[in-house]
Amino acid sequence: MNSSVIALLIILAIIGIGSFIGFRAGSRQAMNLEQWAVGGRGFGLVLVWLLMAGEAYTTFSFLGASGWAYSRGGPALYILAYISLAYVVSFFILPPLWEVGRARGLQTQSDFFEKRYDSKLLAGLVAVIGVVFIVPYLQLQLKGMGIIVEVASFGEINRTAAMAIAGALVAGFVFTSGIHAVARVSILKDLLLLGAAVVIGIAVPYHWFGGIGQMFKALASAHPAHLTMPGATRNMGHAWYLSTVLLTGLGAYMWPHLIGSCFTAKSADTLRRNAIVMPLYTLTLPFIFFAGFAAVLIVPGLRDGDLSLLTVVQKTFPPWFLGIVGGAGALTAMVPSAILILTAATLFAKNFYRPLIAPSMTDDHVARLARWTSVALMAVALFFTLTSGKTIVALLLIGYAGVSQFFPGIVLGLFWNRASRAGVFSGLVVGIVAVALLILSGRDPFVGLNAGFAALILNFAVTVVVSLASRSPARGINSPWMPAAERR
Repeated sequence: MNSSVIALLIILAIIGIGSFIGFRAGSRQAMNLEQWAVGGRGFGLVLVWLLMAGEAYTTFSFLGASGWAYSRGGPALYILAYISLAYVVSFFILPPLWEVGRARGLQTQSDFFEKRYDSKLLAGLVAVIGVVFIVPYLQLQLKGMGIIVEVASFGEINRTAAMAIAGALVAGFVFTSGIHAVARVSILKDLLLLGAAVVIGIAVPYHWFGGIGQMFKALASAHPAHLTMPGATRNMGHAWYLSTVLLTGLGAYMWPHLIGSCFTAKSADTLRRNAIVMPLYTLTLPFIFFAGFAAVLIVPGLRDGDLSLLTVVQKTFPPWFLGIVGGAGALTAMVPSAILILTAATLFAKNFYRPLIAPSMTDDHVARLARWTSVALMAVALFFTLTSGKTIVALLLIGYAGVSQFFPGIVLGLFWNRASRAGVFSGLVVGIVAVALLILSGRDPFVGLNAGFAALILNFAVTVVVSLASRSPARGINSPWMPAAERR
């Protein structure tokens, strides 16, 4: 049996097991909208941890982090910094958000904006923006999936076929089992990813250089500027690094699917404990960086940096291990893809279509529309993936620039009584327009700063000024709108 067949069979076996778990996950549940979208609000610490880790550690972590370590060098280290900041932010924001969600029956991020600011129009705008910026995040998962299966199968399965097959499987188990599928498949995905990352990060430097320290010495000698700022880039200096860390750290939990996962928790304390233990997962990322930095010396001149990790693994390990890495990598794309289409479909059906187009729809009709919308969204994302040439990290940063614009509306809505509907609406529109103008005109970075961060500053300023100038009912954390346990 040749190498490609061995690797391919292992990849297919892992994908098959993951898909079986996904299809079975919701078989014992009556799949109404509450169960499909937020799991009946009954997930404990372990399932919430796996769910959020499954959404946060994706093909971006697996291929994108190593790809940027390979192609950008020093700027890639922003990833380690922003993740640490994001957990601190989540410790203070998610518990009060969960309290509001339980008290008001919230299921999505848009529900928060509708209840807090008493505006279906604002909720509809948030839903549309959320769906639009989820698409590049979904694209990066599909692109990663295609790369993983193509390289790990030694080209036996091409990239387009891999993306189409995986997309169909993901749409299928999301349609069947909703959020239950995502949480259960995450268990298998996380076990494989953790094991593969540690083995790769330690074995590759030892195999080629005699150790991790020796690998960095060799890299510093051959490419002295690669590990410093701006690394292998021209315009990603310290200002870009700091502004990107702030943007992505503050915006990490503004993704609609992570807000939705917050509502699956049993209690606010579950989320506090989750913020404390989540950094344990981050320990795998340095091992992924080691592989990317080692690849600079082992396989120089790759046209696509996202290929660096798998190319090094292919040169270092036997085919059966490449198959395991390929299978683990495939699941790191499938799990977040599942939660992304689930969230986007729920936003569209529940927060855009029903309130603004068909107010008489029942919850059962909304659930049915959301399930079919998830299938349509996967097809749209697949089309854009096949026609886009952007790298994995570039796609992620576009998404962050957009969803981070929700930060003022959520944080000020929780903790500042004066935050008003007009202020948040104005700030959000200004922030999104600024993001679009800067990125589409090629001005990212903008005067050295991440374009999304520059837009977020403008968004904050407009929100505060308009809120102070407008009259709105006091609905912050000290108002009757908040649950009594969270008032200060």
